[in-house]
Amino acid sequence: MNILKISKLFLFFLAVSCKEKSTSNDMTTSSSNKLKTEDISYNVDGKNYKSFVAYKEGSNEAKPVVMILPEWWGLRDYAKDRAKQLAELGYFAMAVDLYGDAKVVDNPTDAQKLTEPFYKIPVNAKMIFDGAKARILKFDNADYNKIAVIGYCFGGAQALNMARQESDLKGVVSFHGNLMTGIKPKNNKVPILVCNGAADSFVSPEEIAAFKKQMDSSHVKYTFIDYPNAVHSFTNPASTEIGKKFNLKVAYNKEADEKSWNDMKVFLKDIFK
Repeated sequence: MNILKISKLFLFFLAVSCKEKSTSNDMTTSSSNKLKTEDISYNVDGKNYKSFVAYKEGSNEAKPVVMILPEWWGLRDYAKDRAKQLAELGYFAMAVDLYGDAKVVDNPTDAQKLTEPFYKIPVNAKMIFDGAKARILKFDNADYNKIAVIGYCFGGAQALNMARQESDLKGVVSFHGNLMTGIKPKNNKVPILVCNGAADSFVSPEEIAAFKKQMDSSHVKYTFIDYPNAVHSFTNPASTEIGKKFNLKVAYNKEADEKSWNDMKVFLKDIFK
């Protein structure tokens, strides 16, 4: 069966038949409104994946879902912290393991090796994404019919790929991600927000122009925001030290981080109406 065309019935079967291991750590905010986090395990195409979910307890109402695709370092604390922030806003958040077994790396050479297959064979990312998405069906407090995706750097590029392939998503946000990723839009139903650093040397003016032309010609609803003086990875407080360590033009920009987060909040509120 073509994984790109699997039905929701198959997704449900995948969700309920996968092997699961869960641990939880509660962060108490009140006696009836706790922030709960869980590490969840599931299988995709014979490989184990370990993602992370965060949500507030105390309500039986299903919450809109925000899936977070991490930077090329893998599923580190940064993506998990973003999941917690989104849960505090009232969403069911999942930080997605894209590499398997929650693998993380600490240098650009290893990171590039792990990300290359996603660009060479983009459908593999969709298969992994579908496996994570199917796992959401096991949570009664997650609204499977209201799913958005956000991503950072490499994850931002993959988020755009999901928008280009998956028409059921409510919306996608890319933070300082590459724009032309090898997948052309196959639908024009998913609105997109691109949060780009105006001084990002990893995203050229030519790439931006090509992206906008592609979106316009495909009649995709999108918003492109440039944040002044922001370079690559401007949302991650750890990026400045990483830039110094590996001689990369990446750095944290507090103003751009806060503005882009607020822009994302407005975008999510609008798409989940």
